[in-house]
Amino acid sequence: MDRAYIINLGPLEDIAIGQGRCFIVKDTEVAVFRLRDGSVAAIENQCPHRKGPLAEGIIDQQFVVCPLHGHKFDLETGEGEGGECVRVFNTWIEHGNIYMQFSPYVFIDGKITAVTNNN
Repeated sequence: MDRAYIINLGPLEDIAIGQGRCFIVKDTEVAVFRLRDGSVAAIENQCPHRKGPLAEGIIDQQFVVCPLHGHKFDLETGEGEGGECVRVFNTWIEHGNIYMQFSPYVFIDGKITAVTNNN
């Protein structure tokens, strides 16, 4: 079983406050946001509804709005309108760089399940 990875996504200053940016991590698109309070958040970039690029969405301190259809997703839980969800990734800032924990596995109904990018 693969382990979790710690990924250095680069300098915090590369993402403007209130903006998002897409990173490719282990074949997964990840939307990373620099929030207005200076913290960062990371979720799966692709909206499950119409595959919209969430990194291009409008954000506030708690939600991102899909640019294609306006569904909101919680940046902390990944929960979206209509019961659809996106993966959330643990992020932090250290020495001016953004770090993210990435695992190819998630817990679903108490079981470890491999994440695939099959749509």
